[in-house]
Amino acid sequence: MNSKNLFEKVWDVHSVGELANGQTQLFIGRHLIHEVTSPQAFGMLREKSLPIRYPERTFATVDHIVPTDEANEPYSDILADAMIKELRKNCAESGVTFFDVDSGKQGIVHVVGPEQGLTQPGMTIACGDSHTSTHGAFGAIAFGVGTSQVRDLLATQTMAMSKLKVRRINVNGDLGTGIYAKDVILHIIRLLGVNGGTGFAYEYGGDVFDSFSIEERMTACNMSIEGGARVGYVNPDQKTFTYLKGRPYSPSNEEWEKQVSTWSSYSSDKGCSYDDIVTIEGSEVAPTVTWGINPGQAVAIGENIPNPDQVSQNDRAGVIEALDHMQLQAGSPIQGTKVDVAFIGSCTNGRLSDLEEVAARLPGHKVRDGLKAIVVPGSQVVSKLAMEKGLDKVFIDAGFEWRAAGCSMCLAMNPDKLVGDQLCASSSNRNFKGRQGSPTGRTMLMSPVMVAAAAVTGEVSDARTVFG
Repeated sequence: MNSKNLFEKVWDVHSVGELANGQTQLFIGRHLIHEVTSPQAFGMLREKSLPIRYPERTFATVDHIVPTDEANEPYSDILADAMIKELRKNCAESGVTFFDVDSGKQGIVHVVGPEQGLTQPGMTIACGDSHTSTHGAFGAIAFGVGTSQVRDLLATQTMAMSKLKVRRINVNGDLGTGIYAKDVILHIIRLLGVNGGTGFAYEYGGDVFDSFSIEERMTACNMSIEGGARVGYVNPDQKTFTYLKGRPYSPSNEEWEKQVSTWSSYSSDKGCSYDDIVTIEGSEVAPTVTWGINPGQAVAIGENIPNPDQVSQNDRAGVIEALDHMQLQAGSPIQGTKVDVAFIGSCTNGRLSDLEEVAARLPGHKVRDGLKAIVVPGSQVVSKLAMEKGLDKVFIDAGFEWRAAGCSMCLAMNPDKLVGDQLCASSSNRNFKGRQGSPTGRTMLMSPVMVAAAAVTGEVSDARTVFG
């Protein structure tokens, strides 16, 4: 028998057949939906009088547009209120499980899925959101889809897709003190480029990923799409199984051991082949900050912003455009750049461990006068656990606003927006023009601890120095 990597195994198990155009009709084991990309899909099904094929395989929550600064409906944002009501109606009519705002389980779809045990090794998972690759941290093949594919998934539980190549990315050795999963994935994207993963699934491994917690693996897999990869995953191991055990939708009792055995079998075989292998030394990774308008435009905290005259001809126009938008001086240090807003949250870094890591360093520090700083838990479950630990009080005492669960300022489809040309230190995943609600707003991506350092100093700073 030929050895195979995880992607090949999961693909083969879920392949229904080959279509006339050469694509594969792929069965999707879990379909996750939210309030933004699903209304049109449900509407299209009604027009064709088509039912939901397997409603028990679809799960819904609200995250993108839900306000984080209002507790009760109706919300002041009329569009948000209408879209949430529409999803509620669609789920009730079709029999889809809905983690509503009063359920205690609502939150960002990529936080809710894992914490409820809906994300499991060997699954195919799809969602109408770019960062569905997050779920690959569990050894699943997970990817974002468009609205028409949401429709197709609801109607057939399948989708047409071309098979991807697989690139193995090994990060070996040890990370230095104060280096986080966010730094690792920003380093990878900087190294391989925002289009470097086009046509690939990324399999992450090596010493660093072996040592990462599940939530750290989720952070890295989350941003695979920012490096051009459709899919990012880590092979399941004992950490995976420990995380999943006892979750509401995880198998239990005698079924548990059976499933663990099945899950283990999906791991890449020793000696399997890959289309490409990249090896990175963990010691090379430093606290990393984006300076431009895509996640690949990043530098280590001790480096300078690039000079257009010192980059390749192909990159020069992009660097000039980024410098102009970001209002930054070529060749100047990234450290010391003034910050107006600090945001901790998103599906990348809105989990409990992210909040704990920051809260452990905040006592004795205060948000800089005049700077707006907000913390948005990734789910109601995260919020509850954090508040039980008193983390909300730590953040509030330091001058942060503590918000309800949602996507918030990550993409600003809600009231949390930048104003004018404000610059935001953000733990989110995209720094595109206009991403945070203002066409002239500016975003710098970094780890949550680095965001906190920027919040208390008022400028991009090395958290290792700020917090000791």
